[in-house]
Amino acid sequence: MIVYADTSTIGGCEDEEFKEWSLALMEELKTGSHHLMLSDLTLQELENARVSVRDRVQEIPKSNIIGVGISDEVMKLAETYINEGALTNKSYNDALHIALATINVADVLASWNFKHIVNINRIRLYNSINLRLGYHLIEIRTPREILKPKDNEED
Repeated sequence: MIVYADTSTIGGCEDEEFKEWSLALMEELKTGSHHLMLSDLTLQELENARVSVRDRVQEIPKSNIIGVGISDEVMKLAETYINEGALTNKSYNDALHIALATINVADVLASWNFKHIVNINRIRLYNSINLRLGYHLIEIRTPREILKPKDNEED
């Protein structure tokens, strides 16, 4: 599975509330259970993070990383999300993350941003826009929902 991880997913490795699942997802990315879709935008946002957070990306083998960048098409889709009311201009980077994951066909976008990204009403808006413009539906989930089930977990 190709997982587009926004900055909150990586930063979640050092957040008491989220670290159990962010760390587990990072382990799955390290081992190749999933591939990390890593954007220039996420790397840029990580520049402002603590070194220990930035270093998390360095732990993932380059062979398990798919690098993606912002293009005119990405910016246009992000602006459409904003123009159609899914987000406001203040959330432009969030719109870019969603557009990057959509246009580069990530299997899922991982985030802990419940206000702007992992939000059922907004996801419906993103997907209605995506379908109307000929893009695929985007799956947006928390890292906890993406993790592979453990063999010893009860159903």
